[in-house]
Amino acid sequence: MKYRNLGRSGLVVSEISLGSWLTFGSSVDRKATRDMVHRAFDLGINLFDTADVYANGASEEALGYALRGVPRPNLVIASKCFFPMSESPNDRGLSRKHIVESVEGSLRRLGTDYLDLLQCHRADPRTPIEETVCAFEDLVRQGKILYWGVSEWSADAISEACRVADQRHAYRPISNQPQYSILRRRVEAEVLPTCEREGLGQIVFSPLAQGALTGKYRAGAVPADSRGADPQRNVFMSAFLEEEALSRIEALRPLAADVGLSMAQLALAWCLRQPSVSSVIVGVTRPEQLTDNLEAAGKTLPTELQARIDALFPAP
Repeated sequence: MKYRNLGRSGLVVSEISLGSWLTFGSSVDRKATRDMVHRAFDLGINLFDTADVYANGASEEALGYALRGVPRPNLVIASKCFFPMSESPNDRGLSRKHIVESVEGSLRRLGTDYLDLLQCHRADPRTPIEETVCAFEDLVRQGKILYWGVSEWSADAISEACRVADQRHAYRPISNQPQYSILRRRVEAEVLPTCEREGLGQIVFSPLAQGALTGKYRAGAVPADSRGADPQRNVFMSAFLEEEALSRIEALRPLAADVGLSMAQLALAWCLRQPSVSSVIVGVTRPEQLTDNLEAAGKTLPTELQARIDALFPAP
């Protein structure tokens, strides 16, 4: 495993991290979750990503169960808050009330005294950014979180959060968690340059486009045991399974073979070519998937290969 600093902070994270969206607490049982988490840790992964809303809290509970017995100082546990957790009008968003209460719930479910990283799952236009920044500042000073970050925020919102933090001599966000892959490059235009300027590292989600970039999906052939065939887990991947998209993805197969990588390894290494990308999150259901994915750590893609990928999937 290779490691990178998370933005300009001193926090060091594994280039490959293990996520829990659509897996832990839902499609993967507790024993398999524990086996997967321990396998990931043994292979050098130290960053484990979750969110309170994943499986309505069950993901955090499953991850907390799986991490029992693993030395806490060796872990970087990251969670997120924003989305509604109940029908209560205050049980959502980025108000001081919701952030504080969300943290308490996450700590309880994960069975830990602190979170290494808490990220704003989305931006909240209804709450003043000053209130959100101050809430995170208080939680850091209380020792309940060590760092904070954002996810899927616009470049302007990221800049504003950093400006407000500086004005108040408060802790800045250190991370951004965007969707980023060969198929989804929109953050390259404004978000990545802004994060580089402000010192935020990227923790990328869906770097494999929810499995589409692994090469297991082909036009007219969706494996019966795959996420694409599961109506509960494929709701966000319909665009990736369209015939035109799958045809273009198929063109990556010989490119991966040319450099001795699987398609999944190529897609992960492509994301990690960005200096501001600190880690890419993988969500797996089988140990062999994890083993394959981890081979992408430390891989450098030839410039000519990157150019050929750019020709197939141009930047915005």
